[in-house]
Amino acid sequence: MASSTVIAINVDREGVALAPPYSSKSQKKKLDRFYCQPIVSILKQKPMNGHDMRKVIHSVKVGVALVLVSLLYLLGPLYKRVGENAMWAIMTVVVIFEFFAGATLSKGLNRGIGTVLGGGLGCLGAAFAQAVGGVGKAIVVGIAVFIFGAGATYTRQIPNIKKKYDYGALIFILTFNLVVVSGLRADQVLELARDRLATIVMGFAICIFISLLVFPIWAGDELHHSLISRFEDLARSLEGFSKEYFENDNHKEKKSSANFSGKCKSILHSKAKDESLVNFARWEPWHGKFGFSYPWGKYLKIGEDLRDLAIIILSLKGCHDQSSEILEASAKEACEGIIASLAWTIKELGESIKEMSKCRYEEMIVPKMKSVRIEVSAIVNPFALGTYLENSDGLGIASFVHSLMKMVEKLEELAKEVEELGQLGGFHENS
Repeated sequence: MASSTVIAINVDREGVALAPPYSSKSQKKKLDRFYCQPIVSILKQKPMNGHDMRKVIHSVKVGVALVLVSLLYLLGPLYKRVGENAMWAIMTVVVIFEFFAGATLSKGLNRGIGTVLGGGLGCLGAAFAQAVGGVGKAIVVGIAVFIFGAGATYTRQIPNIKKKYDYGALIFILTFNLVVVSGLRADQVLELARDRLATIVMGFAICIFISLLVFPIWAGDELHHSLISRFEDLARSLEGFSKEYFENDNHKEKKSSANFSGKCKSILHSKAKDESLVNFARWEPWHGKFGFSYPWGKYLKIGEDLRDLAIIILSLKGCHDQSSEILEASAKEACEGIIASLAWTIKELGESIKEMSKCRYEEMIVPKMKSVRIEVSAIVNPFALGTYLENSDGLGIASFVHSLMKMVEKLEELAKEVEELGQLGGFHENS
């Protein structure tokens, strides 16, 4: 049986633990090892990767921004100038400071435009209501709130507006209602709107300064690297498919398909992320390799083609399962060569985007795809296909060949999109 050691913990009259008594040196070592174990486990954790480090950087940046904007409260001279309106600067930092620089800039500009428009129209509405006076004042305010509130809410439901300016429309509704329903005199409304706008601009300036100039995290870079990694994942998925089904070991055991299937499925769920990153990247200024007019929209089309390819790769598995014995017996080498050529093409296109070099479409991609078409059509000749269709494996073979032909067509479309991206994005010529 394993022996156990019981250690008594003394407490004083107030219930505070005192230093434990040690009956022997061995007992002290055991207790020290017990206390140090959590610290050792933390130190043994894996080092942070790039994404984790960016999270830490972003958290520190937000903390610094909050400290700077809190100086409006903490420093007497600044507080005398802005007063209680300083809370709007703090609220601005909390609300608009996002992980990516483009997202921060997008929300900041949306907040600024919404505040200016809502505050300006709200002041006009309040001034007009004061001029009417009496019972008509409440009627004017009610009509203004209904018209602008309903109109802005309807605008938020338009797809193009919702993607880019939804937050600005929301801030417009909030600011307009706060100003027009305030019930203050017209001159006081103007003064209040001016002071609040000034503090919001202060918070926005602090966010933009820190987000863009202090270790900026660009949505464009994230989108670029994400797209490249999907090219690599698709190529590895094809290679994994070939190894699993056409490179059996002596015991004819097949490896698990979870690896390449998982990569394909993750690519299928990338649409929402792409749309979000493209929206943020369009707001970002010139940085690194990406200029003001960089064609970010092309990344959405390329991403759609990659998702179609992922679907075809997943379908190849089902087609092969229906006709595995015939394919492995009669067309093993041909299938391996075709899949290797397709994987090479995907890698070549991904490398072109990674290095930002123009795709050699006419020189390399087109000849490669022509040779692949010939190899696919040679897998089964008309006579053999008629023989296969007489048994249950025929449908699987036909589906497998059809999927390979669809992949060739989709790769040709993808190559054209990459070529257009190189032309619009100013990619350099291959040396």
